[in-house]
Amino acid sequence: MLLSHLYDNLVEAGCDEAGRGCLAGSVYAAAVILPPDYDNPALNDSKKLSVRQRYALREQIEHDALAWAVGVATPEEIDEINILHASFLAMHRALDQLKKRPEAVIVDGNHFDPYVVGRGLPNAGKQLPHTCVIKGDGKYQNIAAASILAKTYRDDYMTEQAKLYPFYDWEKNKGYPTKKHYAGIAEHGICELHRRSYNTHPSPPEGREHELEEGKLMFK
Repeated sequence: MLLSHLYDNLVEAGCDEAGRGCLAGSVYAAAVILPPDYDNPALNDSKKLSVRQRYALREQIEHDALAWAVGVATPEEIDEINILHASFLAMHRALDQLKKRPEAVIVDGNHFDPYVVGRGLPNAGKQLPHTCVIKGDGKYQNIAAASILAKTYRDDYMTEQAKLYPFYDWEKNKGYPTKKHYAGIAEHGICELHRRSYNTHPSPPEGREHELEEGKLMFK
């Protein structure tokens, strides 16, 4: 059974990303605030769920959550600030969009760029407490919910991109490095959605960490 929350007496948002290990496409991230003591035994790490289960749970999460949002970082941003910081930028964008404002954040993984509340929001400039949880999408329901939203919305995006770029089998591999994806690159070269560089953890450019104007996607 996954836990409902980590922080006591704080409005807590769970965050996770999808697409970090891909060769192409944007990285997606979600932030989810669930009701206190929420209990949905079907929630789990999105990788352990079938496609049908993920999409059924997405509908339920969006109905039940107190707030949810999805943010993106583009292939250009990934090349500029690297995939790790781009993943955190997408999470920050999702957090900035939450209609109910979080007071703490828990994140799947072992590292996170601290979230500072974005411009124009209540408590703008305040850094929220956060905790990184290794394999958190299998331990906390709000992180699991975020993993499901990030995964399904990114899959939808890559399925649409596959219609524009039919050479890479994206409708099946969603941009991950499969044999068919590599075969498409070998025959047709890379396209504008392919990531061209993976730098070694540079600092994000000043002013880009909490950018609110770009990367908005969908939210409750």
